[in-house]
Amino acid sequence: MKNIISTAILFFGFTAFGQTKEDSIQFSRISIEILNKGKSYNELRDLTKNIGHRLSGSEAYEKSVKWAEQKLKEAGADKVWLQEVMIPVWERGKESLKIKAGNGKWISLKMLSLGNSEGTKGKDISGDIIMVKSLAEYNKLTPDQVKDKIVFFNYPFSQSYVQTFHAYSDAAVYRSTAASLTSKKGGKFAIVRSLSSAFDDVPHTGAMRYDKDIEKIPAVAIGNTTADELESLLKSQKIIAKLNSNCGMKGEKLSHSVIGEITGHKDRSVIVVGGHLDSWDVGEGAHDDGAGIVQSIEVLRTFKNLGIKNNHTIRVVCFANEENGVKGGQQYGKIVKDSNEKHLFALESDAGGFSPRGIALEMDEAKINQIKSWSSLFLPYGAYDFGGRYSGTDIYPLKDMGVPTAELAPDSQRYFDIHHTEEDTFEKVNRRELLLGATIMTQMIYMIDKNW
Repeated sequence: MKNIISTAILFFGFTAFGQTKEDSIQFSRISIEILNKGKSYNELRDLTKNIGHRLSGSEAYEKSVKWAEQKLKEAGADKVWLQEVMIPVWERGKESLKIKAGNGKWISLKMLSLGNSEGTKGKDISGDIIMVKSLAEYNKLTPDQVKDKIVFFNYPFSQSYVQTFHAYSDAAVYRSTAASLTSKKGGKFAIVRSLSSAFDDVPHTGAMRYDKDIEKIPAVAIGNTTADELESLLKSQKIIAKLNSNCGMKGEKLSHSVIGEITGHKDRSVIVVGGHLDSWDVGEGAHDDGAGIVQSIEVLRTFKNLGIKNNHTIRVVCFANEENGVKGGQQYGKIVKDSNEKHLFALESDAGGFSPRGIALEMDEAKINQIKSWSSLFLPYGAYDFGGRYSGTDIYPLKDMGVPTAELAPDSQRYFDIHHTEEDTFEKVNRRELLLGATIMTQMIYMIDKNW
């Protein structure tokens, strides 16, 4: 009797939420296919080495559009198309930041202008540096104390958070608001300590924004060791900074997101899987977000190669312009809303190509509990964490329409060492880790397609 009851409980646990022994077998097939025959790693090499970084509006981005279109066709998509989107164009140009103490010599610092920042139009802008360690400290300064100064926001990336995205969110406000805060009190430009978990001298770029009705002044980032050295100098002497930069917005242009799909066999409701095709204009955009692009294409390829008959349409979206405008995601959401096209689920990979630890979920509790009931299927492949309640930036418009959304959650410990830097290169990506991420994504799409 005990054995009968145990068997019944086990059977109920497998079937109550649509989980069966067949699913376990299918998970194994997916894993074996991708780990042995997956093309993600080689495709990432091709994207990063033959095209490189892909800032929206650049010639390289337009090359990546053609590349993604071809790769989706090769993967077996039934239909591939380009979705038009107007994107902002920002260019960096030449830039330099120098400091000196008193009558000393000018010393050049490694730096990067923040994305979407205005520059100095090729002219030197200089002034005394004042340092603050927090927004609360800055808010205590009067306009007279800030006027004609350069404000150095020296807020460190917290090492206390185990999940480094929490530290990133905590520090990101300084990158996004430093220029506007400085401008409001009459400062000349802002320097920001990079949002970096590494103890090195690599500056990190990233998007900033301007408040309305304020003068648009420059904002630049410096690496952690430079920030520490500058802090030490400022404790004992007055330091002058001089910036010369040619960055700025160059209007808008027509560009494209790239979309491919395999048609559903039972209905045309859409399951989205994707990443963003653009990157910043430093490094190669390997982890951010070349990894997400090649993993998403791998999902489609695996369904085709294994002959899995998908119930619903599975659509890969290579979003344009995530880094400095999110126009691709917004346009995709607008078209979905205007067409009333039914979407069941959207999964984005935009947190690097490191080992997958789980999937973050933004949806109602019933669906969260259903997905969590599948956790034993994912555990042998290293995915155990379904506790995150967030999803990818590009699919936020779908989330706002009530579509259940999710994001692959890789190990985050190394991501912010290289995020938005010259260090984000193909060599930083491990083949096994990248393919395991594609495996988890494919397995999740399989379960959603079967059960929703």
